[in-house]
Amino acid sequence: MAQDTAQQTPAAPARALLPLLLPALAVGVGSSLVFLLVSRLAEELQRVLWQNLPDALGIGRYSVVWMLVVLTATGVLVGLVVWKAPGHAGPDPATLGLTAAPLRPAVLPGLLVAAMLMLAGGPSLGPESPVIMANAALAFWLGRRLLPRRPDTLWPVLAEAATIGALFGTPVAAALVLSEALTGRPMKGALWDNLFAPLAAGAAGATTTALVARPTFALGLPRSGHPRWTDLPAVLVIAPAAALLGLAAVYAFPYVHRAFARLGHPMLALPAGGLVLGLLGALGGPLTLFKGLSEVAELVRDPESRTAGQLAAMAVVKLAALLVAASCGFRGGRIFPSVFVGAALGLTAHALVPAVSLAPAVAAGVLGMLLAVTRQGWLSLLTAAILVSPPTVLALLCIASLPAWLLVTGRPQMQLSQDGRAIR
Repeated sequence: MAQDTAQQTPAAPARALLPLLLPALAVGVGSSLVFLLVSRLAEELQRVLWQNLPDALGIGRYSVVWMLVVLTATGVLVGLVVWKAPGHAGPDPATLGLTAAPLRPAVLPGLLVAAMLMLAGGPSLGPESPVIMANAALAFWLGRRLLPRRPDTLWPVLAEAATIGALFGTPVAAALVLSEALTGRPMKGALWDNLFAPLAAGAAGATTTALVARPTFALGLPRSGHPRWTDLPAVLVIAPAAALLGLAAVYAFPYVHRAFARLGHPMLALPAGGLVLGLLGALGGPLTLFKGLSEVAELVRDPESRTAGQLAAMAVVKLAALLVAASCGFRGGRIFPSVFVGAALGLTAHALVPAVSLAPAVAAGVLGMLLAVTRQGWLSLLTAAILVSPPTVLALLCIASLPAWLLVTGRPQMQLSQDGRAIR
């Protein structure tokens, strides 16, 4: 045991990590700007589709007819892009998580157009999957040309970390996701040495997003204050209940995906999916449309205005919409709408039992739903936590940790081996 401790792999020296810092920061800033650009263009198109056009036509913005028209038309347009664009706008999103192999640059225009149409048109998916794929491809393509001596595997990891940091408003999310991915894999050096460059990229992405725009997860939930004894049994019920509902969708996912795949063509599957989503939107109301983050903020703004039955119905409809949108081929991720479903379940519990504190109930609902949908334990915990606490200070602390780590890495630890030598 002592020999194993003494012979453990030494930490990478600072001079090996320091050259990674500038590329990581550049990838972080660039990835955040791509995310912000896609989001801004999608928001402008959403305003045209859901405000300007119905107002000009004298149709209710969220009338049943308009929901059916816009969501079906979104399916037609995205289907056309998937059918005709080079590379068919990327791989089937049902097969993707938070990581992806770099795509050819020629595939990116179709992927980003399909993602922006989806975000603006109302399907219940988030931007994380297509934006991560786009940033990984751009970083890989540029990195190989500008810094050909760096390993090819570096660039997608930096882009993924940067995008996750930008999406969630904190680089801690990126570090936790990557540390979970590294579990069971052989590593050279200490864990923090392996996370140094990704953490720098994530910090740059999160800080750029915070400086240019309001942090994505600043939802305005009321502060929970000190926990109460009644909160413990409440969260122990809410989180497993949300996880069970999420698992129901997980088990249904391959069957729904197979049903849309039988249609055999994106110009059939996506319009059909859009029509179903329009019907679900008419059933659940406008808050069950779109990726879900702005809608969560509106949902919690006046939690007492809806009954437990209404909130539960919205959660079920939103989950069904997520299932359909992810199955029929819309380019998007599953995390953001899952946050809405979990929050609605937490609000349902609070409406049923007012003694249950609002913030812990919402956080527990989000935690259970994300655990079922993503199987990312750290990401689920962090997302649930930052819903009730601004993550800005975490980005600052991560940035502050970078120079400090450069000073300590590779130096002796305050621990000795059995022969009295300092362990490095």
